[in-house]
Parts: sequence; structure tokens; C-alpha cells
Amino acid sequence: MTPAQPADIPEVEAFLDARLPRAMFPRANLAHYGLATGGPQMHRHAMRFWLRREDGTLTDVLGATREGFLLPACPTGPWEAAAEALRGEEVGALIGPEEEVRPLRKALGLQDVPGELDEVQPHFLLSLEDLQIPEGPGGIVPFAEGPEAVLVGWMRDYFAETLGTPLDLAAIEARRAVQAAAEAESHVVLMDGETPLAMAGLNARLPGIVQVGGVYTPPALRGRHHARRAVALHLAEAKGRGVREATLFAAGPPAIAAYKALGFRRIGRWTLCRFAAPQVIHG
Repeated sequence: MTPAQPADIPEVEAFLDARLPRAMFPRANLAHYGLATGGPQMHRHAMRFWLRREDGTLTDVLGATREGFLLPACPTGPWEAAAEALRGEEVGALIGPEEEVRPLRKALGLQDVPGELDEVQPHFLLSLEDLQIPEGPGGIVPFAEGPEAVLVGWMRDYFAETLGTPLDLAAIEARRAVQAAAEAESHVVLMDGETPLAMAGLNARLPGIVQVGGVYTPPALRGRHHARRAVALHLAEAKGRGVREATLFAAGPPAIAAYKALGFRRIGRWTLCRFAAPQVIHG
């Protein structure tokens, strides 16, 4: 595999577009943050890519964010070549379809390194023509119009509960995440008058498809379908802007039941593996 150059990017974009929704993270990161050039001003989600071609045709794209999160889109399984290409690189996480992340992790020699977060979750897709909006109290407002202190606390707990982030680090990351979500207009909060009920977000956005993430209801309000209503209303807004599909991966039976009730159907298995410290690849 060879490093991608700026001239390769239109071909990379077309390749990833053909693999959506399984390539939402690398494609959306590229669209919003661009190609990582090594400068300190680059966003942590800016992308680097390694490419494999066969007879001049692009067959595999291995993406990595500037912070070292690997995002494979490698249908032919070029794992030995990937390990060689990544020799000397630091890897903080592997995220993607289970059938790609599992063999890539093994080829990199990381199968026995415990993950701070190490989960396989069902992956879902929804045509927004089939979206079901549940009845219930409240309507959604952007994060910028919500109660900031509450949202920071919810985001901290979301990071700790769902992503396994240590609580002290989650508190630091939460404030930054709420501010970034407000600026990006990517998240909403379901409000019943002055009372916040749940939050929902989009962690990857492209013109025709979005990926749901950052869904949270505080424990005292769970079991009342607030989160599914927040997600549904948020997706209805996206549909109004011309978005046609939504995808997500779900943790736990309650979340799976909620998303199925909205019309999502399962399409595969998704792996999230994040290490406590970056791992150097020896090839």
C-alpha cells in the first residue's frame, strides 16, 4: 500500500462513496477536515490514506485520522501490506466493520493488547422515507439553545458510560465536545418547556446520508422513549434538508429496540476498539 497524494483524493472520495454507509467516518472526515498535511493547525480528524491498486484500479483504502484512529475500507483484505505500510506509526484505535477491523488488528500485532473500549455492535441503516416518529412530549432545539451546564454533564456521562472514557478525562472532553457540537450545529436536545429530556447528534454528515451518535438520556428519565423521539425529530429535520438515509451502531438491547422502532434495519456488525495508550506498529 502506498500513501495517498492530493491528486489521489477524487479517486479516494469516489471509492468511499461507493462503500457508504460502511465508510462514513473516513468519508465525512475527509469532507469536513481535509487531508492531513502534518501542520500543527490541522484538525485531529484530518485524514491520511494508504492505497492499494490492482491493474491500475483502486481496490482498498486504509484511512487514519491525525490522532491515529484507523478507519479501514479494505474489501480485499490486504492486511500484510497494511501492516508494512503502518510500520512505525502510532495507532490509538481501530473503528469499522468487524470483518475488516478484526483481521487488521491481528496483522498489526494488536490482538492481545487490551482495549480501553473494545466492543462489537450491530450496525443499522434507515431510509428516511421509512422514518417513524414516536409520540411524546417536547421538541428539539440546537445545542446552542440548550442548557449548557446540563449538556456538559450529560456528555461527560455519555463518554464515560458509552465510550469507556475515564471520568476525569470525560469531564474535560465533554466541555470541548458540547462547544464543538454547538458550533457545528450537529446535536440537539429534546426539551419539554424548560426541562431537558434527552440529547441526540450526528457524528458524520454527508449530503445524502448522516450517521447518528451522541444519543443520551439521564438515568432518571430512561424508559420513556425520549431518546428515540429526539433521534426521530433530528432525522426528520435532516430529511427536510434532502438527506435520504441514516446509519448508526447501537450498544445494548434498549438502544437496539429504540432504533428498530424508528425503522432502522440491521446491515452488519461494527467494531470500536480504542487503546489506553497509542500502540507503535512494528510491521
